[in-house]
Amino acid sequence: MASSSTFNTPDFPSPLRLPLSTEVLASINAHLSTLSPQDILKWALVHLPNLSQTTAFGLTGLVAIDMLSKFADPSDRPPLIFLDTLYHFPETYELIEDVRRRYNVSVHVFKPDGCETVTDFEQKYGERFWELDENSYDYLVKVEPAQKAYQELDVQSAITGRRASQGGARASLPPLEVDNTGLLKLNPLFAWTFKDVENYINQNDVPRNKLLAQGYRSVGDWHSTSKVEEGQDERAGRWAGKSKTECGLHEDYFKMKAQAAKVAIVAS
Repeated sequence: MASSSTFNTPDFPSPLRLPLSTEVLASINAHLSTLSPQDILKWALVHLPNLSQTTAFGLTGLVAIDMLSKFADPSDRPPLIFLDTLYHFPETYELIEDVRRRYNVSVHVFKPDGCETVTDFEQKYGERFWELDENSYDYLVKVEPAQKAYQELDVQSAITGRRASQGGARASLPPLEVDNTGLLKLNPLFAWTFKDVENYINQNDVPRNKLLAQGYRSVGDWHSTSKVEEGQDERAGRWAGKSKTECGLHEDYFKMKAQAAKVAIVAS
């Protein structure tokens, strides 16, 4: 782990004092924009309070996990949080075990409230619920479990796997954001391209999802993930044919909560 003296400056207390003002956030982003992903992560270990990494074990998240393993002791690494929607591919669950073994890390798994299996979820909300109410589905399987994880683990800052080159709402992504719940979101590979990520994965022999060798490039739930054709955007296989680009984790939390409340009442 980097020493605090390496990255600690008068402008950036260690840890940061929350909430951040607009001016301080802009100053931090101006500084982080000049750093490599590794140095952004080193900075984060010193400055970001109660840091975790929320990951679906996509390529960018895996790169961050590998980078952290190279300079931070296991006890210093941010806890890994996996949101198990219950609809992940078998290959994704296999990858989680590979990561646990390779990096000697524990993974905190959070599932939809009151549900341990797909059967539990479908008994509560019906089959193919994502087709009936996609926004509420996202809230129930991702957003609500994430909030539970952050509360139970006292998370104030989270590493994400988002990059500007992924396009859509991510096109103008900064290194550090504050969402409307006050959570700090660090995007250490914000400036990397898919090729940058792919090169790092190959050069460092990082574990990866076996589906990537079958034509997939971004892997989520099996029902909303498809293969990508040559020349297509890397996230073209997520919610193909729809204008949707995010799963809800990076949307307005309070709006999604209000929309999903009606569904919860019906299901109870």
